[in-house]
Amino acid sequence: MKHEHAKAATQNACKLCNPLGACLAFRGIENCVPFLHGSQGCATYIRRYLISHYKEPIDIASSNFNEETAVFGGSHNLKIGLKNVSDQYKPEVIGVATTCLSETIGDDVPGILREYKKEFKNGSPMPLIIHASTPSYQGSHIDGFHAAVHATVKALAVKGPKQTLINLFPNMVSPADLRHLKEIFTDFAAPVMVLPDYSQTMDGGPWGEYHRIPPGGTPASAIASAASASASIEFGSTIEASKSAAEYLDVMFGIPAYRMPLPIGIKGSDKFFSLLETLTGTKRAEKYEDERRRLVDAYADGHKYVFEKKVIIYGEEDLVIAMTAFLREIGMVPVLCASGGKSGMLKKRIAELVPDMDELGINVRDGVDFVDIEEESKILQPDFLIGNSKGFTMSKKNNIPLLRLGFPIHDRFGGQRMHHLGYRGTLELFDRIVNTVIEQRQNASSIGYTYM
Repeated sequence: MKHEHAKAATQNACKLCNPLGACLAFRGIENCVPFLHGSQGCATYIRRYLISHYKEPIDIASSNFNEETAVFGGSHNLKIGLKNVSDQYKPEVIGVATTCLSETIGDDVPGILREYKKEFKNGSPMPLIIHASTPSYQGSHIDGFHAAVHATVKALAVKGPKQTLINLFPNMVSPADLRHLKEIFTDFAAPVMVLPDYSQTMDGGPWGEYHRIPPGGTPASAIASAASASASIEFGSTIEASKSAAEYLDVMFGIPAYRMPLPIGIKGSDKFFSLLETLTGTKRAEKYEDERRRLVDAYADGHKYVFEKKVIIYGEEDLVIAMTAFLREIGMVPVLCASGGKSGMLKKRIAELVPDMDELGINVRDGVDFVDIEEESKILQPDFLIGNSKGFTMSKKNNIPLLRLGFPIHDRFGGQRMHHLGYRGTLELFDRIVNTVIEQRQNASSIGYTYM
């Protein structure tokens, strides 16, 4: 399919802002406060999006740009903001992410931070300060996420005696998936450093009183040991080398990096579990063999409902890649694989996992917005959509069912508790897909049916 007419502007972007991803990543560090160097509006927007999805309170500090700082620079605001956050929150770590405004005027944030440390050093412990460059006019929320993880490892990892530790950089997955991944490593008796780990900070229990910094997250001391690990596993096949934490540790400290797609589906999960068996020398627990058997059985039971159903999948590039391979595994045809990301690797990575994509007529488009996706949906006539809540308007307008997946999920409850990874997560995902098809059939029937 050819796309000959270039658009003058993006309409309803199929992505979110760069520093949003950085704030989420910083939230996965223990006793850390995310700090935006820019306007208060940026912090408010990001808080709103994160709270709506995760249903947890979140504080994001800001250097609070105004007209004067926009013209003359935000050095003073950044220093005062860092001092206020340090005094009021008593954090161990402050994660500073830059916004469009501070990047556009050219603030030298590393230089300002060096000045701050000299000016405010008074003998008392000073928080560790991590800086990630995250202008929204470059990249998306997932780029900011990876930039923050890379900056954290670069700032904190220190070479030490070799350990049996494994570093896990899980990508922007749900808190439920993070808990499941940690369970898997525990069952392999493998020490693991997960970064980021917001499994508790973004999905915790009720509080008796408000915590300015919620409990949980990866300790700075654990991140420091990343440079002494035996290996790194990184989920994601479109991460730029300059933003890859695993790549950095490989180049700087000689730690082998194993980069792979998100382990969704039987093939993807098999690859992940086989890698863990190789790295640890331990066979997977029998419960995971049981989970795999149940998943195979579910595929057999549900195949008649999903076979050759046409679907449009959209979202972050790495999620779209893994989901496309999974959809083909269960016999569905992803007629359009779309993302607002612009890594330039989306089609190549999908072709590696789905070699017959051209014969199947699978269209792959990156750098798109929802207007683009809607235009193609009218031609491709999918049975349903898979993606985040930002596609709801398109779904309702065109009467195409939407299965919500990824981030953000604003109009359904429990987005932070959805499993996607491993045999267990794939089974839950498969159940949701089959039930979406069944519900569509029931709603389309004049009489419906009361059993399958």
